Amino acid sequence: MSIDTKHADLQSLRIDRTARTGGDGEPPLWARRYILAGIAVVIVLGVVALAFRLFSHDVPEVEVVRASAQTSNGVVGGVVLSASGYIVAHHKINLNSKVTGRVKWIGVEKGDKVKEEQILVRLEDDEFRAQYEQAQGAADNARAYFQELQNGSRPEEVQQAQHNLDEAKATLLNDKITLDRTRELVAQGVLSKQALDDATGKFGADQQRANSLDKAFQLAKLGPRAEEIARAKGSLAQAQGQADYAKSLLDATVIRAPVTGTILERAAEKGELVTSGFASTAEGGPQGLVVSLADLNDLQVELDIAQDDFAKLGPRQKGSVTVDAYPDRKWDGAIAEISPQANRAKATVQVKVQILNPDAYLRPDMNATVRFLADETKGTSASSQPAGVFLPTPAVHDRAGKKIVFLSFNGRAMVREVKILSQRSGGVLVQGLNGGEDVITAAPADLQDGDKIKIKGQS
Repeated sequence: MSIDTKHADLQSLRIDRTARTGGDGEPPLWARRYILAGIAVVIVLGVVALAFRLFSHDVPEVEVVRASAQTSNGVVGGVVLSASGYIVAHHKINLNSKVTGRVKWIGVEKGDKVKEEQILVRLEDDEFRAQYEQAQGAADNARAYFQELQNGSRPEEVQQAQHNLDEAKATLLNDKITLDRTRELVAQGVLSKQALDDATGKFGADQQRANSLDKAFQLAKLGPRAEEIARAKGSLAQAQGQADYAKSLLDATVIRAPVTGTILERAAEKGELVTSGFASTAEGGPQGLVVSLADLNDLQVELDIAQDDFAKLGPRQKGSVTVDAYPDRKWDGAIAEISPQANRAKATVQVKVQILNPDAYLRPDMNATVRFLADETKGTSASSQPAGVFLPTPAVHDRAGKKIVFLSFNGRAMVREVKILSQRSGGVLVQGLNGGEDVITAAPADLQDGDKIKIKGQS
């Protein structure tokens, strides 16, 4: 085989690239379009990734609490027990109306400070005033009659009775003389028997009248009977009682503050109907509650103490009170009331702590925490070993049959397995922590070990 033949064979085996490129060696048009589209996709994805990094809020916010180690005798830093509850007014008063009527005037708003006996509400009183005046008139009439009987007959009345009796006696004496003369003349036949009968009848009638006037004169001197006076006295008491009742209803149209305090709620408005009976839930129906008030200088913290912790507390035990709204402020407190009965359903005992130095920062129904201080007279052991760490109940989670907590460390969530030792008021005592860790109490349900987190309130 010659050299030329071999060269021709090699030329036939070469790949013709002109079919996939332009005549000048450039890629074909369809290939360039795919390349440009791919570059555009890459740029868009890069922009999206950059925007996601710049504007993403995927890092969840969490709330943390510092884990508190407790010794074997339950005392940590002088605190024997920490419990959460709510601030309540020692005496909250709901003012209702004693009568049913429409509000004529109301002079307080929610939050107003009022003094004892200050007028808060006036009801329409025209009907009650008329009833009182009617009852008072009847009482005055009964009183006048009773006094008349008590005073007895006046001297002038006795004297008049005497004159009437004397006149009757004189007439009777004249009738007796006339009767005797008529009897003699009839016996002589001068007068008829009819004349004698007339004289006899007149004498008898005048004699009866004289006897009646004599009795009237005696009664005038004696005065009314004791039984009649007693009956008049009873009628007076009945009439006066009705007048007093009508007066009480009239007075009830003015609602006053029973104590010095602060208005917590205003439930009625001018023109609304208030009732002393059952209030209506229908719109426009009579209202039962008018206003409620309480003395905000007399506040307590209501706590439910677990029965396991109840033995740590005693009467008048002191504590430090804090509220969620102002965590940097503290108030002194002392146990004022311990319920004589436990709550079987919750296994707790209600305890009320009196706030000794309340101020304008405190409000009823605020969340509050009381840290009870150890009784210094009993003393505590300085060598007590940690028995566990106290955590709020929401900090503990169930995962695969295990109890875990999430810790906040360097901006990430860390899972730590714990063991519950006992239930406490407002939380649990666990084993597996040293105390002092930042434990996450509120976080998304899908939080995982190693996830980035941001503590709420921190920038």
